[in-house]
Amino acid sequence: MADFDFTGTRILISNDDGIHAQGLAVLEAIARELTDDVWVVAPETEQSGASHSLTMHRPLRVRELGPKRFAVDGTPTDCVLLAINHFMADKKPALVLSGINHGSNLGEDVTYSGTIACAMEATLLGVRAIAMSQRMPHGGPPNWAVAQALGAQVVRKVMAADWPKLVLMNVNYPDVSVGDVTGVHVVRHGNRKIGDELDERIDPRGRRYFWIGAARGDDDVPADTDVHVVNHGGIAVTPIFLDLTHYGCLENLKGVFA
Repeated sequence: MADFDFTGTRILISNDDGIHAQGLAVLEAIARELTDDVWVVAPETEQSGASHSLTMHRPLRVRELGPKRFAVDGTPTDCVLLAINHFMADKKPALVLSGINHGSNLGEDVTYSGTIACAMEATLLGVRAIAMSQRMPHGGPPNWAVAQALGAQVVRKVMAADWPKLVLMNVNYPDVSVGDVTGVHVVRHGNRKIGDELDERIDPRGRRYFWIGAARGDDDVPADTDVHVVNHGGIAVTPIFLDLTHYGCLENLKGVFA
């Protein structure tokens, strides 16, 4: 299958780590490998864990930082909504790229992720979307080498495929050198729940507070999952379907109320 032809294609990029995040700069460079028509609309400040939240009880402020570049004092969802329905109303983007998140979005991470929320909002607005995330090392600076080297190629190939409606793509990059990447693997979600480790402490005034800790161990997971692939040096591509209905249970439930 031939790669997608991006000639004349308009791309919107956004994230949840904020307008000044390193990962956003890496993603912008990837987008500019594909097309000259790149727009950036991202949160003013970090919004990690914001999920698909929408600001409804206060006005949104916007700063124009340059041509086709805006910072919004709201959530990732706000950014994509404003971009597609207002800033780019004359011509919708053909693709929304979200990220590159500072940290992987694997398994159940997607239910919390503002990075995924950008792609969700775009998908609901009828625009194809790819969320990208980078696994972080344990200490030390992030390693963007794999995304920088292979990100544009991944986007071209993913865009060449046929997507059903209400589907977005979730891409996760491993923390390895480019030469050690084990390939691009199309896999399902694994299990990776954050928040099992709650760190209770006492502040200087004697009051309790908590830090929500890291995800539980994710080594013992099936090989056909995003968690396993990224843990073992591969790039994981997972299609996410926004219809959350469980159809088997739906039919069983109908029988209960018949």
